[in-house]
Amino acid sequence: MHQETAASASSLDALIHDRDMSWFQIAAVAICVAINMLDGFDVLALALTAPSIARDWGLKPTELGVLFSASLAGMAIGSLTIAPIADRAGRRPTVLACLVLLSAGMIASAFAADVTQLGLLRFVTGLGIGGVLPSINTLVAEYSSSRRRDLNISMMTVGYSVGATIGGLASVYLVTHHGWRSVFLTGGVLSILMFPVAMALLPESLDFLVARRPSGALDAVNRILSRLGQAPLAALPAQRAGKSRPSFAALFAGAQRRSTVLASAAFLLVMLTFYFLLSWTPKMLVDMGLTVESGISGSVVMNLSGVVGGIALGWATARYGLRRMATAYLGLCFASVVVFTVIPATTANLIAMAALIGFFMNGAVVCLYALAPRVFPPQVRATGTGLALGFGRLGGTLGPYLAGVLITAGWSRTAYSAALAAPMLVAAVLFAIALASEARATVTVGGTAPSSPGH
Repeated sequence: MHQETAASASSLDALIHDRDMSWFQIAAVAICVAINMLDGFDVLALALTAPSIARDWGLKPTELGVLFSASLAGMAIGSLTIAPIADRAGRRPTVLACLVLLSAGMIASAFAADVTQLGLLRFVTGLGIGGVLPSINTLVAEYSSSRRRDLNISMMTVGYSVGATIGGLASVYLVTHHGWRSVFLTGGVLSILMFPVAMALLPESLDFLVARRPSGALDAVNRILSRLGQAPLAALPAQRAGKSRPSFAALFAGAQRRSTVLASAAFLLVMLTFYFLLSWTPKMLVDMGLTVESGISGSVVMNLSGVVGGIALGWATARYGLRRMATAYLGLCFASVVVFTVIPATTANLIAMAALIGFFMNGAVVCLYALAPRVFPPQVRATGTGLALGFGRLGGTLGPYLAGVLITAGWSRTAYSAALAAPMLVAAVLFAIALASEARATVTVGGTAPSSPGH
């Protein structure tokens, strides 16, 4: 019995990572992508409705700022406080609970009577969005084959931008014909509709079930194996050596401390540059001679090219590895920002460079989400991803603010842009260090290294 169980244990990872993806796995990944598309719509909802809300309620810019901050605060706190629950109670119930949170927040936002109510409800929505992302990122990584893992993480990550783009187009019609409240109502209804789909088709993580062994874990593992077309286990596999308890303390214990610090610093640095570029590029385009309309078009082009860049990264990492591709994307993002500020300021040049910046900066964010499942072991994977995302939110807050400080201090466009894009270069070094063990590992299917160092 022991030998049979051990053999079954050694094959569990292979059932997921070393074979072509089954329809069951594809469905699990597709649900996570769809949830992240909903998140993109929900986050953008306030930005799209802000002018109408300000007009209807006579809000000052500072009051609008509070609304935006409420969403960001909820997302940051959700990443830090809800993500650890996924490592204790499971990825699946955490995703379902977060869907309930963000659905309730969006639906109730449609009926908010004043700015205080709306701010509180945006905070609740942010909690759901911030809490769900570490879990779906973890599930995508854990249910993907090694050959398709980085591509699937790319698809999930750019799903956010796709959802925001589709939501933006839909919101133009909704606000014009039905008022700003209809945007929140639509987002809430779509989130509610996603709940039964996730309930029926989203599986629990095999890594979680084996590592944490909740009540009924063997039955749950065997139900998943049945859906994968595999024979059931007689007993749960032996636990991996060096089991970690799911807590923030475990993230800073022993050798894990190094990986946690590297990943958190990388998230902070990349998000600092990303949100600087996302926030200030439209204004820079206008300052460099484009019309306001062309500046907005440049921003749209930047986001659309970012979707292409993120998907391209996922394809390329299967061939060249994340370490090489992260170094290339992060370094080229810095270079494209510098070139953008010094080339002749023609419309064609500026729009083309905005597209190039978008391509590399969105790819850089995809690199972050591909890094997390590599450096955080299953027992603390959602907790670690949530912590790193929390640092990313901090970086996202700092980037636009620091730009304003440097501009006010009289820095030239090239100087402040280079300074705020330089974190990408530092992050490239951190990626190289964090993934050094992966680079030394034996290459497996399709040229992709094992799912994480030490796995």
